[in-house]
Amino acid sequence: MTVVDHRAEAELAFATMQAGGVAIVPNDVGYAAMATHHDALKRIFDTKGRAASKLNAMVGHQRLHERLHRCSTRAREIVQAITQDYDLPLGVIAPADFTDPFLARLDPRIVAESTREGTLLMLMNAGQFHEALCDLSEAANAAVFGSSANRSMQGTKFAVADIEPEILAIADRVIDYGVLKYQPYQCSSTLLDVETMRVYRKGVAYDGIVWILKRHFDINASP
Repeated sequence: MTVVDHRAEAELAFATMQAGGVAIVPNDVGYAAMATHHDALKRIFDTKGRAASKLNAMVGHQRLHERLHRCSTRAREIVQAITQDYDLPLGVIAPADFTDPFLARLDPRIVAESTREGTLLMLMNAGQFHEALCDLSEAANAAVFGSSANRSMQGTKFAVADIEPEILAIADRVIDYGVLKYQPYQCSSTLLDVETMRVYRKGVAYDGIVWILKRHFDINASP
């Protein structure tokens, strides 16, 4: 007997976001505040107190990665090795096709605040809820963006009880999955540009990711 319906929980969160609201959702790499509308994303950004240089991340899975990222064969093999063969989460940074209908329909303000020099950051392989949310996003052609559900520079939260009250106050829906999988790391996903091999953030499973890159691709990743 299953005790949680990831699809049903994701549908509740996605409906909230599609109605213009903010949803706090569980990813293996920490709770995130997510939205599909610019005003909601701005509310997240302002409440977090983020620096203007910080970007929103998009949730995505293998199909969205293959559809939207314009990668070399090597880059695609690297993403597959990390997220599928070794089943690790990864924030994938790569050039994207902004003419694709999925991205072309975005509010230009979201594009400006979520991309840099033609690249798109996509969080991949962050748990079953995350996968279900990606399926809904893909089916509706509605990109989901956001960032960790915490005040800026105050650390990723792996339990709803640890999220600051001001962050919880802006949420129109909170999906509570208890203590999340990668809680021992006390940090969010590793961010990697899979074309330049630049590490933008050392995060969850960083040492394992570095090992994979060296073992299978003879790449020495560097921050």
